Amino acid sequence: MTPGQPATPPAPAPASERGHGHHRATPWPEARALAARAGAGAAADRPPVRVPLGQALGRTLAEPLRALTDLPSFDSSAMDGWAVAGPGPWTVREESVLAGHSGAAALASGEAVRIATGARVPAGATAVVRTEHSRTGPVAGPVLLHPLREVVPGQDIRPRGQECRTGDELLPAGSLVGPAVLGLAAAAGYDEIAVPARPRVEVLVLGDELLTAGLPREGLIRDALGPMLGPWLTALGAEVLATRRIGDDAEALYEAVTTSAAELVVTTGGTAAGPVDHVHRVLDKAGATLLVDGVKVRPGHPMLLARLDAGRHLVGLPGNPLAAVSGLLTLAAPLLAALTTRPSAPTPPGGAAPPSPPTAPGEPLAAPLRDGVQGHPHDTRLVPVVHRDGLVVPLHYNGPAMLRGIAAADAMAVVPPGGAEPGRRVELLALPWPTEPQAATATPVSPPAPAQGACFT
Repeated sequence: MTPGQPATPPAPAPASERGHGHHRATPWPEARALAARAGAGAAADRPPVRVPLGQALGRTLAEPLRALTDLPSFDSSAMDGWAVAGPGPWTVREESVLAGHSGAAALASGEAVRIATGARVPAGATAVVRTEHSRTGPVAGPVLLHPLREVVPGQDIRPRGQECRTGDELLPAGSLVGPAVLGLAAAAGYDEIAVPARPRVEVLVLGDELLTAGLPREGLIRDALGPMLGPWLTALGAEVLATRRIGDDAEALYEAVTTSAAELVVTTGGTAAGPVDHVHRVLDKAGATLLVDGVKVRPGHPMLLARLDAGRHLVGLPGNPLAAVSGLLTLAAPLLAALTTRPSAPTPPGGAAPPSPPTAPGEPLAAPLRDGVQGHPHDTRLVPVVHRDGLVVPLHYNGPAMLRGIAAADAMAVVPPGGAEPGRRVELLALPWPTEPQAATATPVSPPAPAQGACFT
């Protein structure tokens, strides 16, 4: 092995053959890379779907976008003015050529006809003279058009095929479909375009202690993950089939996992080794293969990724809300990005994050910290932050059971083991919805963290 080259990860084992201890946990960058590879492998067998242009925004091209026609499809005028033939002055014909109307009869040399921007240039025309670059006269007799400056053959005519010819590749497969892409596709003759099918996802919320309405009471708490995960996964490009509440019932969980029609099953809680933590035992019984069994990240280290069968995976999120967000960003986002062929760039094991700007939620970018952040001695830490004056500011309320920090955040900072001092550039994970970073000036922020007392669970 080349010095400095990361070791090849061992082949994944069935769930029953692997321990659940933190000593078997996968480093955070490697876990993201494994999730992306799992998604890419499953994506290979997923046929694309064709959707109307109005439904394609934010998705990616499953096939190259090739021109269905020449652009422009005919010689057209680039300006309001006069289509002329040969050298001037020209005799003016009493008609106008308008955009969207049939073209005028062919021009003979020495003739001119008024023309609008975008109109088809008559046959025989050699140039378009802008209105402001010409004058007409005399008042009596045939009206003549006189140029006020030199007329160059071909000027202000958009020739057929100037932008592309039929069959030209306009954009490669994998390109993100933004508003300009929709306009280009329409101009090139498309009513529908091919995009990857949205991955089908089902959310299984576990826990007998969860309430779906009202105030917490008598040891019961409100379910925060059920309302949050579906919209978050939708923002990551998934089609959420359902959010179901299972409780702490191993048999019901096994039935739900093995009969789900989803390509990705997302569970909440039950990934540790407590008396009602059934996820590992259910995966054993289902014959699943664990790809990631714990990640060296705080919060959220008990997260997992398993392959259920060909093309189907399960992401097990911890039950604490911010820990579950950590699992979404670490495992679900890279996997879904690969399934939808969106450009995703999980940090390669042992390598640096790509320098290119992000184009998909969860893709790395970087910025310097305003305040120092205490780190875990051995694990990566994910901390909610806001952008302010070119820096990122860590937010209060970043414990594993808290959502107040992430609700005000516009990114998650990736803090390496050992922490980060003020001014250090840290990797950021963008959140999958629009944010207004400078609007968060009233959000409480963390002072430099104390040496003791941080909650990393």
